[in-house]
Amino acid sequence: MTRHILDQARIHPAALAQISSYHSELIAEVEAAIAANKVVVIGMGLNPFPAKARKILDAQGIQYKYLSYGNYFSTWRPRLALKLWSGWSTFPIIFVNGTLIGGATDLQKLIASGELARLLA
Repeated sequence: MTRHILDQARIHPAALAQISSYHSELIAEVEAAIAANKVVVIGMGLNPFPAKARKILDAQGIQYKYLSYGNYFSTWRPRLALKLWSGWSTFPIIFVNGTLIGGATDLQKLIASGELARLLA
């Protein structure tokens, strides 16, 4: 399946520079965490779904790195940058061995099917 994004050839160089640098330090921080940890959960305060993902991982005894960025009342621009970068529209954003697996519900499905254990083996 192809992810539909605007072709760079259709973006003016000045606009592309802005797009490329939008919260680039934050993206670098997340990429470093993904490179250094088997499981990374990116979340935010006041949202029950990142907490649900963490609870699921804790119950399974799976170690993970948790990165939290603001809440519903603050820090929305960095969270937008994460959504634009990853292509995932909700939180949490979960990576396993560098691969985006989705959110809390997707994590539950991978555990139930045994696929998460295979990904972590």
